Amino acid sequence: MEEAALGEAELNWSRLSVSAEALESELEARAEERRGAREALLRLLLPYNRLTSLPRALGGGFPHLQLLDVSGNALTALGPELLTLSGLRTLLARNNRLGGPGSLPKGLAQSPLCRSLQVLNLSGNCFQELPASLLELRALQTLSLGGNQLQSIPAEIENLRSLECLYLGGNFIKEIPPELANLPSLNYLVLCDNKIQSVPPQLSQLHSLRSLSLHNNLLTYLPREILNLIHLEELSLRGNPLVVRFVRDLTYDPPTLLELAARTIKIRSISYTPYDLPGNLLRYLDSASNCPNPKCGGVYFDCCVRQIKFVDFCGKYRLPLMHYLCSPECSSPCSSASHSSTSQSESDSEDEASVAAHRMQKVLLG
Repeated sequence: MEEAALGEAELNWSRLSVSAEALESELEARAEERRGAREALLRLLLPYNRLTSLPRALGGGFPHLQLLDVSGNALTALGPELLTLSGLRTLLARNNRLGGPGSLPKGLAQSPLCRSLQVLNLSGNCFQELPASLLELRALQTLSLGGNQLQSIPAEIENLRSLECLYLGGNFIKEIPPELANLPSLNYLVLCDNKIQSVPPQLSQLHSLRSLSLHNNLLTYLPREILNLIHLEELSLRGNPLVVRFVRDLTYDPPTLLELAARTIKIRSISYTPYDLPGNLLRYLDSASNCPNPKCGGVYFDCCVRQIKFVDFCGKYRLPLMHYLCSPECSSPCSSASHSSTSQSESDSEDEASVAAHRMQKVLLG
């Protein structure tokens, strides 16, 4: 066991098939030796042994521990010993049997770990939902729960304001909550190998995002707003049933009389003042959205037509982006006689793409 120690600041007992009893006595001896010692233990590596629980000896004698790796064991719970590691910054517990009731210690959200823990890797376990206590670890910068059985991402994910990397690939997630857009420091978002069918336009608010992995999902289009991700360098989309033609005229409910009147006011530039209309109508008029069809010049409020428009990126890949038009007349004609109009629409798409192509340095479609 002595030769497994690499320096005073690290104990590396990886792949030694250490039994719980042997580890317990060894840690107790180490803790006793280090009481009053000048150099504290900073890293404890215990992956791929035969551990079914955390050593009780962790509960005292290691207040300065910064990294704990217990990956590749048979842990079904991280016990209360974890709460005493007040200086812990990195916890690696991937490929265990965590996920059932009591997998995480009670009081985690109130413990010092709430302020110290920055990296948490629980990939390859059995979690079916994100534990609420994890969403209170406000200092987390990296959270990995890939290869679990997660069904959804809770809206409370927005509590992790310091998060820079979120890895949730290889689960059963069907929806991306818009609250995910409230993570101002998020650089890397991995949601590959799930069952996601759409991307919320709010994701365009992730202005720090550099890499977005969405491959092997059920996506058929991307929201137009994704062009606003000005720092995005990598977008992975391979393995999705991306549509191979324009979606023409989707279901369209006629606008209300209120919207028709408001459209007329906006299109004809009819002047009005705050004294002319009640507050609710003023707010309604201010909510107008411009039709993206450059030949239209119209506006819409609550009623619009959705259309998929393919945009050419980097001269090689064509991405389907969602457009919102003010009426069916703004959609591309469906008949074969309208080929020239359709070609013009695609040309417009490519012109639009040339402005944003430099933003996407890598687009992976397979």
